Parts: sequence; C-alpha cells; structure tokens
Amino acid sequence: MALDGRTGLNVAVFSRRATAVELCCFSADGATEMARLRLPACTDGIWHGFVPGLGAGQRYGLRAHGPWDPRAGHFFNPAKLLIDPWARSLPGSVDKLALETGFRADAPELPDAEDNAARMPKARVLDLEAELRAGAAIAPGPGIAMAHTVLYEAHVKSLTRLHPEVPEAQRGTYAGLASPVMLAHYRRIGVTSLCLLPVQRHLDERHLIERGLVNHWGYNTLGFFVPEPRYASAAARADALGGRLDDAGVGAEFRAMVDTLHRHGIEVLLDVVYNHSAEGGALGPTLSWRGLDNAAWYALDAQGHYLNPTGCGNTFDMGGPHVVQMVMDSLRWWVQAFGVDGFRFDLAVSLGRDPLLGRHFHPLGALFAAIAQDPVLARVKWIAEPWDVGADGYQIGRFGPRWHEWNDQLRDTLRAWWLGPVCTRGQLARRLTGSSDIFEATGRSPLASINMVTAHDGFTLADLTSYSRKHNEANGENNRDGNDYNLSANGGHEGPTQDPVIVQRRARWRRGLLATLLCAQGVPQLLAGDEIAHSQQGNNNAYCQDNPISWLDWAGGDAQLTDFVAGLTALRRRYPGLRHAQWFHGVPLPGENWPDIEWRTASGAPPQLPDWERADGRLLICTITVGEADQPAHERLLLVVHAGEQAVDIQLPPGHWQPVLDSAQAWVACDGAEAASAIVQTVFRVTPQSVHLLVQPLHYAPRALPPPPKEPTP
Repeated sequence: MALDGRTGLNVAVFSRRATAVELCCFSADGATEMARLRLPACTDGIWHGFVPGLGAGQRYGLRAHGPWDPRAGHFFNPAKLLIDPWARSLPGSVDKLALETGFRADAPELPDAEDNAARMPKARVLDLEAELRAGAAIAPGPGIAMAHTVLYEAHVKSLTRLHPEVPEAQRGTYAGLASPVMLAHYRRIGVTSLCLLPVQRHLDERHLIERGLVNHWGYNTLGFFVPEPRYASAAARADALGGRLDDAGVGAEFRAMVDTLHRHGIEVLLDVVYNHSAEGGALGPTLSWRGLDNAAWYALDAQGHYLNPTGCGNTFDMGGPHVVQMVMDSLRWWVQAFGVDGFRFDLAVSLGRDPLLGRHFHPLGALFAAIAQDPVLARVKWIAEPWDVGADGYQIGRFGPRWHEWNDQLRDTLRAWWLGPVCTRGQLARRLTGSSDIFEATGRSPLASINMVTAHDGFTLADLTSYSRKHNEANGENNRDGNDYNLSANGGHEGPTQDPVIVQRRARWRRGLLATLLCAQGVPQLLAGDEIAHSQQGNNNAYCQDNPISWLDWAGGDAQLTDFVAGLTALRRRYPGLRHAQWFHGVPLPGENWPDIEWRTASGAPPQLPDWERADGRLLICTITVGEADQPAHERLLLVVHAGEQAVDIQLPPGHWQPVLDSAQAWVACDGAEAASAIVQTVFRVTPQSVHLLVQPLHYAPRALPPPPKEPTP
C-alpha cells in the first residue's frame, strides 16, 4: 500500500484464488470501521485500486472472499480481518492473537462466521519516503571486514534487563542495548558486530499462552517489516501495544540504537525468520497469509496438508514470486529504513527448497538468486543456519559465494575435544584451520565458517561445563523439549557446587573452549553472557523463559572471565595468524622462509598418519607464519591446544619464544605486555587443560597496527 501524488492510496494485494478482496478502513484508534471498499480490479492475481482521500496514518485491514476447501488448502473466510503481509506499522496488542482461528472450534472442517475485527490489530499506513529519509540519516555502518569480525549473539531484552548500570527505564530495551555502559562492554571484550535474536514483530503460540508463558526468543514472526515493540522503552511500548496512537516511537528508538552503535564502530545484524510464519499448522490462527491465499503462500502436499521442514507447522513456498518479493522487500526495508548491516537466516535450508526439484534444497534457489543480484543487499553480511528438520535438511557447506554458515561441526568438535569421550587430533586440526573439508570445494575461504561453541539454542558456556544433561522442567513439557545431544560435562557434580576442585576444572574448560574458538580460523561468534559465565540453570531451550533464567546476571558475573575474553580478542586483532583469510597449504607463502602452517608432535617431529587418528593425549601443536593480507609475517606463532589431564613437555622450534597466552592461568599478554613475559627456548612445559600461544618475532622494528579494513562493496 503506497501513498499517491493524487492525494490517495494505491492498494495492491496478492491473492490468486480470491474472488474478491476488501480494504477495511478504521478510525485513528483502530476501534471503529469507517468504510469497507472492494478492490475493483484483479491483474495476474493482484487485486488493486486507487482510493482517494486516504493518507499516512490510515488504519486498515483486509478481507478476502473465496473458497473454503481445506482438502485443497483453501481457507478463505471474509468474516476474519486480515493483516497486510507488507504492513510497515502494526500497533495494537497481539497477546492473544494465536487464538484467532478461522475455523469453528466444534467443527474445524467448517469456517467460523464470527467477525473478529474488534480483536485484530490494524495496520497503519506510513509515508515510505519519509521512513527511508529517516533511515538515510542513520550513521553509516562501520563495514567491518569478515576477517576482523567478532560476532556477539544477543537477545535485546535479556542482555540488559538486569544490568545495574543501565538506566532503569532503558533496561531490556533498544536504548539500553546502546547505552554507554554497554558500548564500553562491547569495546572491552572486542566484539565488532551484534547479532540480535529476532526483532521483527512476533507472536506467542497457543500452547505457551495456555501455560502462562511467552515466546521470548521471537522465532514466530507476524510482521516482517515491523520492529518488535516489546523491546522499546515504556512510552513507545505503551503506544504500540495499546494501539492508542501508533508505533512510530518504536521505530525511532530502533533507529537511534543503530545510529549510536554505528557511531561507536559496532555493526547490527538481525536474526530473521522467513522460513515460516506465526500462523502455525492446520489448527493455527488465521491472521494474514492463510486467509489471503493459503495455497499460494505455503508449501502444501497434494492433499492440501502443510509441508513442515521447519518443524513449526508451516513453511513458506519459496517457489512463489510473491513470497520471494515479500522477503526481498523486507530485507531491503531493514537495510534502508533501519540501517542494519546484515542478516542471519534461520533454518536457511527451507529458504532454498525448490518446488521444481521436489522441494529439495538448491543453493541457487529463487530467493538466493534474488539476494545475490540485489544492489542494496550486496553491501551487507549474509549468514545461513545451514539446516532444517526436513528430508536432506543438513546442507552445511552447500551455500553459494558470499554466504557464511554456522559451523556446528566446529562446535561439536571443540566440545568433544575438551569435554567429550572421543575426539582425534585430525578432527580438531580440520576445524581449527577453517573446515576446508566443508567449505573449500565451494570456492569460499575459511571466512565462510561462523564458529561458535554455544548459541542461543542450547546450553550457555557455564551450563555446558556444569551439567551433563538438560534441565528444562520450567518449560512445562516434562523435560522432553530441547536437544539431548549436548557433549556437555559437569566436572563431577551436576549443577552448582562450591567444591574447589570442580570449580577450577570448570573454569579451565571454559577458558580452554573460548581460547580454542578465538584462535580458530573463520569468524568467531560469542553468545552474550558467556563472557560473564551466565547460567540458565541447566535449561538448554530457554525460548519461553522471559525471566532471570534468560536475563543476564551481570551482578553475579565472572569478571576474570570477562577480562580473559577481552585478552583473547586483543590477541586475535594483533596477530594475523589467528584470522588468516586463506586456506593453509603447509608450504611457505611468497617471501617467507617457513610454511604457512606446520604441525608438530610433542617431540618436535611432524605427525605421522596414526598420530592424527589417535583419540588419546588431547594434544595438538602447530606453528603459523602468515602476515597481514599480502604483507610479510612479523612473527611466527606456536599454538598448543592441550585438553589432557597431565602436564606435557614439548620441544620448541629453534629460536626464542615469548608466551602470550596461558588459558589454564587465565593469563593473556597483549598491547606490548608480552615484553615482560619470559623468553623460552628448547623445551616448554604445557600445563593440563590449557591453550598456549607463543610468539617468535621476525622483525623487531615496531609497527603501527592499522584499523580493521572495511569489506569491499561488490
């Protein structure tokens, strides 16, 4: 719906199978229907017309007439007011919207004749040009190159809801996320890019409403163009949720957040959920797409049943041009109107399921092809979650150029190395060097791998090292939900303990996991709260816990661990050998005297084939000699990852070596502090359960480190 120079609105609604579509105009408060206008024309499945006299601020909804035939996948019911899929503003409460079904409760095969307009939120027309001007006024993003990117996955509310130094009115809000104390924290721990859990307007599912819970994570989208008002400050939130005025304050607060973060060199990426909608399965609510043309919007089988590779009840049909258009318009809107710097695509395999290929995944599916050629999206980051729960749903490594992918194989390998029963040196070496077995064949670099030990979906780092099994009883599903395969360990006691031996073991594991992550090639991602050892009390699926289980416990945080993370990211910035953007080949780079990477055993000899496949010892050693981009190396790095229980003496390469990292002692030397560290030769003692980094300078002339380069725009 767009403003027209003739003082009116051009209205266009896609519905291929509708027999009529009506525009319902409401009063400014959304309470009273003022007019109901039938769109006069339908061209190629698009109902359209010009409505004079309407303008910005107009509240409206839609009604669609057509067949009710569930066996064919048709659920037209003009008694139900529908939300425009392209709505840019959607004030009003959605607390009970999951209960708004289009069928009769006593006979689901029949339509419900009750008019539900009084309970439905009404969209509001925006002046799109004004919104885009507001977006253009946001400070440009810092454009951090992927080689210098450190992602920080965070939930807007959970991040600051309990932070004692964030102003009380801003806690749990967009404003709080960009408050001075949080800006200082991001700088301290060295993250460059926030990856926010869903901030598009979302819905609580029926089963959560019935249990008195909410969808805290937000992976149940209702408004793909609308910022979630729950995360705005009190005044804006009251207007948007109460529907008394509008949600303009929410958008303004979101833009102010992005602007502030950009001015402090921090990017903003969004976790987006385009694989399914909040309408759920066959017994879900009728809110928008289902009532407009269910069979055209969703992937169905021959019997009209929903295909469900998302596990959420429905899946958008990515073979439909109108579906691709909605997603593309939404992505561009968040870049142009709100200034965001990239996206992480939830269950991205579902976005590439091509109906022409039997709903199998294809990396050149319609949506991916559209993204690849789009000039607006060319300048932002694209991250895929490379799986869904459908047939052949695990597709890691198969996405195309410029895509980056969550690497769960690195996650599981690091967990197995440090906490699990079996992991070979070869497995760890492959993951530590960028997972060439997964990504190199596609022509991408190690930067295709998004590396993490933990994420929102699963244990936190503290719980990964404190619980051997999940404890999700608070979710109300008798602990049946959540993943049972966690590769976690408790160190000798399940849950909290004061036993000093167990506490020390857990602390070593945490530092070892973090050090291995931040010394691995690829793009590291930290889970917000891991740097302060936040616990969710063993809950590995806290999607419905909008309470202190999910809210970060800043007051009880581990300050020493925070300092350690800050040191690790400083080392990563300082030494290009920890963030090499090319594949290692074990031969010298041009102008160098040493191989780019050289693997060693404790005796200093090259590993033999049996050494790679042994699961004992948990000791991996390599030297790395690479420079910044095309520059010669200024130092050689010796990296030692030792998860074993006993100290080991290792033979060093010839020369003088300076230790700069000992995770067992929580010690990191950076910013010139390494000059005070001991110089070692010949033999170095590796402490149990530790990561060590030693440096051998090749040039003693001091060098000024340039700022991180920006990513080139294609």
